[in-house]
Amino acid sequence: MDFYGFYTGQVFDAYQYLGAHRSGNGFVFRTFAPSASRIALIGEFSQWQEVPMQKIHDGNFWECFVEDAQPGMMYKYRIYRRDGGFVDHCDPYGFGMELRPNSASILRDLSYTFHDEGWMRRRTDGKSGPLNIFEVHFGSFQKPSDWADAWYSYEEMIDRLIPYAKDQGYNYLELMPLAEYPCDESWGYQTTGFFSPTSRYGTANQLKAFVDSCHRENIGVIMDFVPVHFAVDGYALAQYDGTPLYEYPSSAVGESEWGSFNFMHSRGEVRSFLQSAANYWLAEYHMDGLRMDAVSRAIYWQGDPARGVNGNAVEFLKNMNRGLKERHPTAILAAEDSTTFPNVTKPAAEGGLGFDYKWDLGWMHDTLDYFRSGPEYRSRDYHKLTFAMSYFYGHRHLLPLSHDEVVHGKATILQQMNGAYEDKFPQARAFYMYMYAHPGKKLNFMGNEIGHFREWDEKREQDWGLLDYPAHQDFQSFMKALNQLYLTHPALWEGDYRPEGFQWLDCHQEERCIYAIQRSGGGERLAAVFNFSAQPQDYQLKIPKAGELRLVMSSELGTETVKRPSGGTFALHLTPFSGVYYQII
Repeated sequence: MDFYGFYTGQVFDAYQYLGAHRSGNGFVFRTFAPSASRIALIGEFSQWQEVPMQKIHDGNFWECFVEDAQPGMMYKYRIYRRDGGFVDHCDPYGFGMELRPNSASILRDLSYTFHDEGWMRRRTDGKSGPLNIFEVHFGSFQKPSDWADAWYSYEEMIDRLIPYAKDQGYNYLELMPLAEYPCDESWGYQTTGFFSPTSRYGTANQLKAFVDSCHRENIGVIMDFVPVHFAVDGYALAQYDGTPLYEYPSSAVGESEWGSFNFMHSRGEVRSFLQSAANYWLAEYHMDGLRMDAVSRAIYWQGDPARGVNGNAVEFLKNMNRGLKERHPTAILAAEDSTTFPNVTKPAAEGGLGFDYKWDLGWMHDTLDYFRSGPEYRSRDYHKLTFAMSYFYGHRHLLPLSHDEVVHGKATILQQMNGAYEDKFPQARAFYMYMYAHPGKKLNFMGNEIGHFREWDEKREQDWGLLDYPAHQDFQSFMKALNQLYLTHPALWEGDYRPEGFQWLDCHQEERCIYAIQRSGGGERLAAVFNFSAQPQDYQLKIPKAGELRLVMSSELGTETVKRPSGGTFALHLTPFSGVYYQII
């Protein structure tokens, strides 16, 4: 390892030196703990008796070799403070961990032969192609029983999740955090093992087999990554060497709103740790991208613009993204960021943060607010649906309907549609057609596609029994058709980030709640027309240089399949709460 680079925050491969690695007929163990008075290794290989570790290099690193240590054995570092007390810690760079509430690290052999060479050669970052992401919580997509701690393994999910996502028309999975975490309710966002795939679902190599299988089915895999904060559990990173090694010493900036500790990004050792973790998932597991959680909390102190920009954290993001792109040019880097901070998706070499995409949380909030409102208020709220295009080209945006929108009293996406049960389905169909006609890549959380009616609970599987009801079965079939249409029509994605790819045909029907959009790309033009009022309406639509409209998809039945202009306009009959796509000939 480049020690100077480690201290100055330039290293992306610290995990290849630190942690536990096979060496001959045993394992060599190394950890970074500059303020420890002494450290002993304890584990199954020594019947949990202390094996002294020796200072190496500049005295800030500790090392020992254990003969006959084998993969699958558990271990911890017993770190003695200057006052003589000690805490047993898991390995910050460990490749496996016990299932909570236990906390030992587990020795892993990471050797695995991937069979995805073709996928890796063809892989792109999706900017000029279709990117339709299915966000999944691994433990609650399906469960083998109703028991909260019953989960399918990474390998068992190969035949459950991958065929379903492919059949439904998604070409990428986004997996909520899989790095080890102790509290189920944190969903993985309060991490204890940044290099350890959670033991809930199996081992490192089982996860690699899952990703490998996704690639053989031409499905990419993005993993949620948490570079801003970590769990407070005393056996993990907190006060690792008896001092705040990874966190801030002051609680004023050191504790997050979620009750976790914020990383101190001004320390080079912390930067190298996080950069190495990000690179680890891309390099060792062939992940196709990382969705970076809570980026706004890195840009601004505590995520509050009034407290000012956290310059060290911003520089960390730039350096990390630059280094990841140098090593993995086709990997996707997406930012969850709700701020107005500039140049989030501008390359780091040009002064930006270096992300490929930014979640458009403004679009999400405005659009859901619009559909929650009654039809009688939609004239007032009309331009909530046009506002996003006023800032859209400032970043490369991705349109998310994520797990955060279906929990904590917000209701599911279907529930958030206004009106009675039977009125929610036509509105949801029109809503999704509007989403897919809007520029920007797409993300949809599991359950949304079947019209889930119960808020997501990480302890329960999705309510697949809903598909016994025709309304939900029909909705799933509609979503499948919409997804497949999106993947096969370049007008809906090729020009996402070019102004010529999008045009308002009509966005001034405030009283009628009608919108008309043109999308262009790949040599085709599509017109998307929406009536979000509760009334059927006859509508005259002008489209430049259009000789004919051919129906591509309708959210409702009974729409004519061909329209020809009369006097330069197309006469359309729009049913209530409806959307329609036409190919422009």
